[in-house]
Amino acid sequence: MTDPAASAFSTPDALKRLKRRRAADVRFRLYGMGAIFLALGALVLLAMSIGAQAVSAATYHVVRYDITLDPAVITPPGEETPEEIARNVDGFWELLRDNLLATFPEANKDRAARMEVSEFVTRLAVLPTAKRVASQPQLLGNAITLKAPLNDDLDLYLKGQAFAERRVGTGAISGVLPQDDGSAQIEGQGAFAPIKTAMMTLEADGINLSEASVLLTSGSSTGRLHDIQSDSASIELLTGTLEAFQGSSATARIIALPEAQRVISDQQIAWTLALKDMDRISRVPRWSLLTNSDSTYPELAGGLAALVGSLFTMLVTALVAIPIGILAAVYLEEFAPKNRLTDFIEVNINNLAAVPSIVFGLLGAAVYINFLGMPRSAPLVGGLVLALMTFPVVIIAARAALKAVPPSVRSGALAIGASQMQTVFHHVVPLAAPGIFTGAILGMARALGETAPLLLIGMVAFVGDVPTSPTDESTVMPVLIYTWSNNAERAWEPMTSAMIVILLAVLLLMNGLVVFLRRKYERRW
Repeated sequence: MTDPAASAFSTPDALKRLKRRRAADVRFRLYGMGAIFLALGALVLLAMSIGAQAVSAATYHVVRYDITLDPAVITPPGEETPEEIARNVDGFWELLRDNLLATFPEANKDRAARMEVSEFVTRLAVLPTAKRVASQPQLLGNAITLKAPLNDDLDLYLKGQAFAERRVGTGAISGVLPQDDGSAQIEGQGAFAPIKTAMMTLEADGINLSEASVLLTSGSSTGRLHDIQSDSASIELLTGTLEAFQGSSATARIIALPEAQRVISDQQIAWTLALKDMDRISRVPRWSLLTNSDSTYPELAGGLAALVGSLFTMLVTALVAIPIGILAAVYLEEFAPKNRLTDFIEVNINNLAAVPSIVFGLLGAAVYINFLGMPRSAPLVGGLVLALMTFPVVIIAARAALKAVPPSVRSGALAIGASQMQTVFHHVVPLAAPGIFTGAILGMARALGETAPLLLIGMVAFVGDVPTSPTDESTVMPVLIYTWSNNAERAWEPMTSAMIVILLAVLLLMNGLVVFLRRKYERRW
């Protein structure tokens, strides 16, 4: 027996090496865990960033209008047919504007004020009502309640996302003294001290309040404050009545951003707050994101056309890439002779899997559109381009699944008299099917998220109608996200995030299907 004390592994040098090796193993595990936590942290941060904005787009504000469908406005002489009623958007919009002008008489004082109140609702917002009345002419002359989306900038204001605003409650206002110039002096023992304190705090934080607006609201009445002292202030009434401030404890809104630098005016804010106090503004789920097509107005835009376009594009991609890719994999793995030609094909398939997707877009634009003359912006062309990109993924995944089937299956089938064709398609392919379709679905999921190749074939075009076939002009969800992200208006940011969430949900559904198929049908050898 060898003396353990004399073993080569018990020397001081060997023990030091062993200690260093174990320390290296521990460090490697820590590095691996750190990398996993770093990746998870980045993923959580991304999800929180997108989700925080998408939550805002999940709801929006609508305004209720109680109007009478005046036949003189809806069906002027010579425009009584249902088609003409449905096209008479201006007539329906005029009824809504008149309703607002009747609610806020001060809006009739000049053309600028009428323009401001007209911006509360876009003309196209009444299109669904116009189509409804066109299909039900008996509604003409009757009173109806119409709900239309609020202007996107005012919607962001009510959500607190338009600009910074400091709200302060005042003390009781004891007196309101009208002045000759239309303003009023309002008084109250220490009523405005909280406003002065808040303004001093903001100025101490470095915020310039020289052009700030201070709006005082009580019920449906709002005024702009000037010359604010602890016990008194001058108020310029924007909407409502001065009597609403008598004996009340109002709410002051300090807006540091000058009115000239905002997209909404103090007057529009006053009208919006009044409508909300009248319970005419409500916040509802934005189902239009899934039921409307694209629009130039954020409050009316939706992703239905892009969703349908993505489905058509994926249908074309699946019909072309999956069967051809699987058959190519079966031939290369089971039937093709092993020679330089097949080696050359395999190398190029692996290389194609790493080619940037924009190269396939250039190829599709050159071949399908310029050479073959296929329609631009059509899911048919988009599906064919994505099929080219998906071929290598499907072939590589299918070949890996076929290789995983034990050779004993082939030998057993051949031993009982089956031909090679019967062996492959009756035994090998069914056993490899879970892996084959797993790879195919993953390839489709990758294609669903592609943007660059579709931009080059014109699928970035504005599409206002839902496509009805793969040859109609269309766009897809990734391209719609790209388009919305480039729009200048602030309201497009949450809309873009919401569409990203929808796209991620579809991708998660496809990946969940992959996991389900693999666990349900996978065979372990």
